[in-house]
Amino acid sequence: MQANALMDEQQAPEDYLRSRTYALLSALFARTPTPDLLAPLATLDVDEQAGPLAEGWRGMADAAGRCQQDDLEALDIEYHDLFIGIGRGELMPYGSWYQTGFLMGRPLVKLRDDLKALGLEREAEVYEPEDHISALFDSMAILSGPDGVSVAGQRVFFNDHLASWVERFMQDLQKAKSAVFYRSVGAFAERFIVAEKQYLEMA
Repeated sequence: MQANALMDEQQAPEDYLRSRTYALLSALFARTPTPDLLAPLATLDVDEQAGPLAEGWRGMADAAGRCQQDDLEALDIEYHDLFIGIGRGELMPYGSWYQTGFLMGRPLVKLRDDLKALGLEREAEVYEPEDHISALFDSMAILSGPDGVSVAGQRVFFNDHLASWVERFMQDLQKAKSAVFYRSVGAFAERFIVAEKQYLEMA
């Protein structure tokens, strides 16, 4: 799955920003961040009046800047220890695991049915299951993008596949022993998800 990077003329600014934020989070969880991803993140100019997400944006920008100055190999090791490991990582970034305690469970079956109904499918070169946190954020990036679905449709998908567990995952990420850069990602993502819940319920 891949989110559309272009803003549609008819798309509201807040929906464009939501879609791009989901796409950024998807990229950060998909694999070890590259210098091309870290560089613009490190140079973010965060407005002091940017609302409840401002602190999270600043934290990620600062962490990305430190990663650029340090050996990027350390970031690769951090990602591996957190999400891959030998056998398994410190965290399990899968919806089924957080909802049932098992991989490849009923939540994944329902997710696949819902994605099929929405016309979305896993790309051939992607081997992680569709309930990986990166894939779910990518799905939300598409659904909230210019070729996506209504806010009501986004709310249904979010509530069915993310709402019950994703904050808990981000809290676990912030407490993980291996987390350095990703502690700031977890802090930002938790704030973003709280804001998303409010937006989707009110919109």
